[in-house]
Amino acid sequence: MTAPAPAPASAPAPTLAPTPSSASARTRLLPVLTPGPESVPTPASVPTGPTPASLPTSASLPTPASLPTLASVGPPRLLAGLDEVPRMDRVAHLALHGGLPRLSPQELVALAEDTDLRGRGGAGFPFARKLTAVMAGMRRAEGKGAVVVNGSEGEPSCLKDTALLLHAPHLVLDGALLAADALGAQEVAVGVTRTDVEVSVRRAIRERGPVRPLLRVTLLTERFVTGEGTAMTSGLSGGPGLPSGRKVRSSERGLNGVPTLLSNTETYAQLAVAARLGALGYRTVGLPTEPGTLLLTVGGSRVVEVPYGVSLTQVLALCGSDPGLGVLLGGYHGTFLSPADARTATLSREALAGHGAVLGAGAVLPMPYETCPAGETVRVAQWMAAESAGQCGPCVLGLPALADALAQAVRGGGEGALDAVRARMRAVERRGACSHPDGTARFVASALAAFPEEFERHAYGFGCGRPVIGALPVTGHRTPPSPLPSPTPAPAATPESAPPRERLLVDWTLCRGHGLCADVVPGVVKLGPDGYPERASMPLPARMRRRAQLAVRRCPALALRVQAGN
Repeated sequence: MTAPAPAPASAPAPTLAPTPSSASARTRLLPVLTPGPESVPTPASVPTGPTPASLPTSASLPTPASLPTLASVGPPRLLAGLDEVPRMDRVAHLALHGGLPRLSPQELVALAEDTDLRGRGGAGFPFARKLTAVMAGMRRAEGKGAVVVNGSEGEPSCLKDTALLLHAPHLVLDGALLAADALGAQEVAVGVTRTDVEVSVRRAIRERGPVRPLLRVTLLTERFVTGEGTAMTSGLSGGPGLPSGRKVRSSERGLNGVPTLLSNTETYAQLAVAARLGALGYRTVGLPTEPGTLLLTVGGSRVVEVPYGVSLTQVLALCGSDPGLGVLLGGYHGTFLSPADARTATLSREALAGHGAVLGAGAVLPMPYETCPAGETVRVAQWMAAESAGQCGPCVLGLPALADALAQAVRGGGEGALDAVRARMRAVERRGACSHPDGTARFVASALAAFPEEFERHAYGFGCGRPVIGALPVTGHRTPPSPLPSPTPAPAATPESAPPRERLLVDWTLCRGHGLCADVVPGVVKLGPDGYPERASMPLPARMRRRAQLAVRRCPALALRVQAGN
């Protein structure tokens, strides 16, 4: 089918949305879009109305696998134009958004500060601080630098970046090229893990013609940890695409070893919008302290653009849902909200902090009444264990052991099985080559806290009688991990009278669990139930320094080192 003609050049820019508290705020459901490499279907008409109740729910629309339904609360910014065409090609993009201004480095930093732009990939780090760090790194590197767009979404509950790169790729490329031009970077690299996304981005690059700096897209291995910063830059540099296991700042050493501005897809799209609107225009939507809009993936299939400060229940209602048994925010490294908290929560960093939650990568997963939350948690824990990069003991052995202990508890293992789950969580914390073990343990801990009666009933053999319907989506078939013996908690360490000035560090990417270090440096290195050191960083008393140096030399995997500082 021939692609629909782009909007004429005279088409008006989208009207800015009012604040969420305004009575005139609207909700809308955008059509289901299915872009192909060369042609796209014609979108259906889009009904609009004053309230979510007057709209057809996205659940009633047939959605192709892994392609999100698009919606917005108020007129969209990032998703603007997608009620007219299914994909914003270069002509339609320029007709709607206009040309991109050029900014100096100082103007770019000021724009990011004035809009309080933060990373939308999970951590929420201030973008202005990241820019400043990269500028300093490039000065030390004689002007060498790069820009990386992290388009990896290894979690099935997240599709917002996929939606942008499939439907509005030029907005993302605008933000990346704007930053590269201001910084003087020599290359812009986009890392993705889906072939359809790669096709869309490659097509957008062709539509732009020759550009400077160099602009390229790379298809990386799809796994949960691909989006970790060092894994992303490693993959884009031709490496294995695995976390480095070390605290490496991309602003110092990133793509091909040069200082790199690395941020996620939505962040660059927001930057492109802010550059066109200016700080004052950008701040007309959202909250005074948290301006602008954000993208959410609701229920693993619907991408919704909302202003900061909108209520969680309004977003759920737009998607034909409610809090149910509870709502998981932030994805599989996130936190559950109780139904009562979900009904009063507003979507802002400050408001959610009061509930001990964060938006993270923008995943919103309501737990329906008809599913078993304990079984859903086991299913995700097993999937997370299978998503290990396979390079450190806490992931390779610790996460399958945690998932298996959780499954045994839910099958009626009794209080002892629940105790084993808690011990397994403690055994993997702060020990991984990346944050995957910590995030998985945090997810399980949050589920235990949110559904204590559910887990207790299952542990004592009563169950709940409900099936597991897959409300928390996973991909592929996962074989349950084999059982391992329950751990014996290690005794608490006795504090030294004077704080150690050095630490013994373990590189999880190299450690193979030989256990020799525990014999050479007793009392400093303690092995966990999987045979690996319990911690990656251990205080080193002065009296043990010689033994630690001996352990460094004798380690068969060269995984140990001594580092100065507390």
